[in-house]
Amino acid sequence: MVTDQDLSTLRARVIHLEGQVAFLYKHLGVTFVPEVVPGDDPKVIEALKKGNLLEAIKVYRGITGASYEDGKNAVEEMKGRLGI
Repeated sequence: MVTDQDLSTLRARVIHLEGQVAFLYKHLGVTFVPEVVPGDDPKVIEALKKGNLLEAIKVYRGITGASYEDGKNAVEEMKGRLGI
C-alpha cells in the first residue's frame, strides 16, 4: 500500500527531475517539441491544454469506448508525451 509519505517522496523526486531536465534544455539550448501522433484527437488535446483532465478522459472514452482506467492511462500518457 502506498502511503502519504511515499507519495510525498515521489513528488519531491519528480520536481527534482523536472528541474534537472529544464536545466539540461537550457544548457544545451534545445526546446521540447511535442510528439503528436496520428491517433491524438484534437478535442482531447484541447481539453488537456485547458487543464481539464476529466473532460479529456471523457472525450477519449467517447471516441474509443475505453474503460475509465484505460482512458485515464491513455490521456495521461498523451499529456506527458505532448508536454502539456
